[in-house]
This record gives sequence, C-alpha cells and structure tokens, in this order.
Amino acid sequence: MEALRLEWTDGAPMLRATEAMVRQGLVSTATSQAGTAVVVGWVGSARDRAAGARRLLADFGRRETAPPLPAGDYAAVLMCRDRVLLIRDAQARIPLFFREAGGRVNAVSTSARCLGNVTELERRYFCRYLTGNMAQPHGDLTPFAGVHRVLGGEVVELSNSGRLRGRVSRSVRRAQEPPVPTTDVPSLGEAAQQLRRALENAVGRRMGTTTACHVSGGTDSTSVALLTARLLTGGRGGPGGLVLVAGGFSRGELAAEQPYLDIAMEEIRRHDPAARPVIVDADDVADFDDFQHHAGDADEPFAHAFRAPLWTRLHAAAAERGCDALLTGCGADPIVDANPFHLHQLARTGQLRKMTEQARALAAGSERGVRDIVNAYVVKPGLPLASERITALFRSGTVLSGLGTYNRPRWLRSGFARAHGYREARIAESRFVLARRPEQSLYDAANYLSAPDLLSWNRARQDGFFLSHPFLDPEVIATMSRLPAETTFQPGRPKAVLREAMADLLPAPILGRTVKVPFDDLYARGLRRHGDELIALCGSARHPLIGEMFDVETLCRAVREAQLGMGDAYSWDRVNSSLALVAWLEGLDERAGPSGAAMPVTADS
Repeated sequence: MEALRLEWTDGAPMLRATEAMVRQGLVSTATSQAGTAVVVGWVGSARDRAAGARRLLADFGRRETAPPLPAGDYAAVLMCRDRVLLIRDAQARIPLFFREAGGRVNAVSTSARCLGNVTELERRYFCRYLTGNMAQPHGDLTPFAGVHRVLGGEVVELSNSGRLRGRVSRSVRRAQEPPVPTTDVPSLGEAAQQLRRALENAVGRRMGTTTACHVSGGTDSTSVALLTARLLTGGRGGPGGLVLVAGGFSRGELAAEQPYLDIAMEEIRRHDPAARPVIVDADDVADFDDFQHHAGDADEPFAHAFRAPLWTRLHAAAAERGCDALLTGCGADPIVDANPFHLHQLARTGQLRKMTEQARALAAGSERGVRDIVNAYVVKPGLPLASERITALFRSGTVLSGLGTYNRPRWLRSGFARAHGYREARIAESRFVLARRPEQSLYDAANYLSAPDLLSWNRARQDGFFLSHPFLDPEVIATMSRLPAETTFQPGRPKAVLREAMADLLPAPILGRTVKVPFDDLYARGLRRHGDELIALCGSARHPLIGEMFDVETLCRAVREAQLGMGDAYSWDRVNSSLALVAWLEGLDERAGPSGAAMPVTADS
C-alpha cells in the first residue's frame, strides 16, 4: 500500500501523499522554514500527530544537530533545504523503501511492490525470508532487485538530487527516562513500579480519540485494556471512548477462555462503565480461510497470512465502531517475563554453579527437565546451527522431523539455496536472534515476532488505524532489559514483575493464571478444512520461480504431515512461510503501481 511517494523530476524532488490517508489522519504533513515533512503513522503521541510531525521536522531539519529518534510508530520523509531524510522508528511498524541504482535514489515509497519490477526479483531475499519469521523485516533486501528497505531506527540521507549520502542507525529517545533503582538489585516491588510507569506511558502514547483494545482474557491484553480504561476515566488520556474487541468461541479448545474473557470485560467496565464490549463470533473462523487473498495481496510475502482471518474480523469490528487506534497485548511474553538467556550469560562468565542452580529452579517452575533447559538456553545459543544439524540427524524419517529455525527445509532445492546464499542467510539470522549476548538479542528479536503487522498495514486505509503494541514500546523494553535476573525470575510465577505491577487492577482469576489456551485449534481446523486446497495451490502454481526454488512434491508432503499433526511449531512456521510465498508469487502481476489519488506536498501546501 502506498501512503507516500517521492520522485525526482528534472533533478528536483517531488513529494506526494495519498489523499485518503491524509484525510483519515494516517498521514500527517508539516512545513516550516526548515523544509517539508510527510509522516505516516504518529510521532510522540497518536492523539496529536500533526504536532509530532512538526517536532520531527524541527529536530531533524537542522544539519548541525543529530537528535535521537522520538518514540512512535512512523515512517517519514523530510525534504530539507539541502538534503532529503528517510526515517523509521526503531520498532519499524510502518514500512519505507527506496529504489537505488548507481548510488542514486530515484524513488521512495511505503510500498516495495510499487517501486519494484515483478520480472526482476531478488532471489537472495527469498533465501533470507525462508530462514524464519524474523528474517524479513530487519534486513535490507526486498523481493525486488534494486529496491531497499529503510531499516528500523535508521536515518537515510540523500542529496536534493537523490544522491545517496549515508545510512545511520540512531538511538531512540524514550518519552520518560526510567527511574534509577535505589539499590543495586531492585526489589520486586521497585521493579513493578518502574514497569507500571513505563507501561502507562506506552499505553497513553498510543491512545486515539476512540481506542480499541483487543481483550482475550489473558494477563497481557487485560493489563493493557485496564490501563487504557484507567487513563480515560482519570482524565490523563484525554476525552475519548473505549471499545473492547474480543473473539468469542463457544466450542472447541478456545471455549475454555470464555470465563476469563467475561471476568476481564466485567473488571474493565467497572473502571470505565462507558467502555463498549464487542464480542466477535469466531466459531466458524479457521486459519488459512481465504488464504490466497491474504497472502497474495500483501506488499511482501506475509508469513503470518494463515492467521489473518481472525485478526481481520477483529479489525473490522473496531473499524465499524469508529476506532482510530487498536492496542494489543502482543510482545509481553518475551519482554516482561524473566529472560531465560541469563543462563547463557552465567555460563560464559564461568558461574557454572549458579547457572545450574537457576536452571534447576527454572525447570521446576516450568515442568521441564534441567537438561532441556540447559540445552535450550545455554548450548543452542552457543552453537545454534550445529545444534540444529545434530537434532535433524537424530529425528530423520519425515519431511518435518528435526526441522528447526535455521535448517534448510527439504522442499527448498539445494541448488537454489547454494546459488543464492541460504547458508549466509541462516548465519546472519542466527546472529541477529542470538548474537554473542542472547539475553540482549532477545529484546531485538521479540519486536519482529509479535503480531501480524503486515495485515494491519495492508488494511490501514479501510480500517483507519494501525495496530499498536504497548509492550514493545522502547521505554518498556529499556525498563525490563536492565532489571537483573534476581528480580525478574520467580520460580513458578511467570511474568512476576508484570503481575506485581498490575496486582491492584487485575482480577484474581486472571492475575493467578499461568497457562492460556493457545490457538492450535484454529490451526488444526484450518489445515483440516483447507489442506487439500493448499496442496492444490502448490501443485497448480505457474510462477517459474516456484519450481526453481521448491520441490513442490516435497512441500505438499510437508503440508500433509502438518495436516496430520506431525512436526512442531518450528516446522509449521516453515511450512506457513513457504505457502505464503507460493501464494504471493502467484499473485504477482504487471499491474503493480501507485495506488490511490495523491496530493503534492510542498512548502506552500
């Protein structure tokens, strides 16, 4: 989807924004003596997007300054007097791309598809994409040759004629610096106060005029909705309404979540009686419903397209109620839970006795074996690729057996993988996910595992909002990342800091629950319903790259195995990503181009 476009005509830059998205407030413009800015999304506060665009222009319009990036979900193009800047926030929810040749940029857009040529595809990108769900958004490559991604937290500087001058990653300015703990090892109560403050700030920044919260009955989404209700009724969120959106299931495994959902709704409405609950009937929904539409229409291959049917219904319900923001609890699991990779830190610093003691405590609290804990958080992070290869040797026999995060799927042709850098791609991905300090890399990687943001982006024009995740706010991540394991790790009590932080708001049944029903039932139902269609899609695919890249018969066998319940979450992710790629390639055509009426943005507009 194209929200803005920058091109050069006779050597002069021309910046345009999509009129419909400007009217909806999804795109903001600002002009001053420093230049002109177009911001997609919001800077600083979702409620005052125009002011955020002006501040961004004021901060970056002066060449002598190099300010940190402000908080927000945004992509921006700034046309200053002597340069052009392309900027994305560190969480990278809003896409931004540029087309470059010979060191000169000739076009910029929020749509890679609108910039690319569908007959000139970048094969290295597909190897990168197929290494895992996190590979796509934090890499420079795009599906189209010559089209590059502006990375999260990056500022790309161009001359006024489009000459590429440099790409710099900037630090992020937190809206409020977390307080310094009073002791070297803060108590659980002190840590909870810090997290509560950071999470309230994150929620407040994301609230719109009418805010929707996704509520599932779990600790995370209920916490976000309760904080939103408190901010609204306390006057700190400003005037506005609250809509509580949830999927309702009366049968199957997910029906067990209904009592918790009812409790959560009742408690939220106790704090904000005006909140409107909207329970979306989801009994008939299944993963992979209308899969070719969700996967084929995306700007890039969309690994989470299988889960789009449920999120689409929730988005539509929020849009029908006039919401201009939708908040979720996504991202809480890796961010606010105890960081298990601190075991790796203890091992590499020689604290083996302490590592063993904490591994035993973690195993007892999670009902896992000590050997499994040490293998997952000490051995595999140290030798991720070798560990996967050894595991695959002991679990051979089927297509999905032993297939982890980085191993080459058997349906990806070895010749294609060798020719286009699959080995280099999986090394790069493992270094991003784990690096030398896995306990820090966890927070970077968590940002790209959270939610179907490509769906949010693709639907933004019709819905009128972007999905937003308070738990992935830079302030929340910074607060949790500097807390020691001695504070965050409470055996048998996951997310101990969050539970302590929300103890005065969360109802007891939700505060005390440690197990939530996953969405496995939707996935199994979807494969039972659509497995044959997915196999037929692969078998009838006509795009030449599919046959060049995949052994289609082996991919079909993998789909059949997943349909029978074989494999695990890692191998199913690999199948889902490959199916989405097949559907996306089948949806490519020559009709890609600028979409929607565009208005020129100049200093006089």
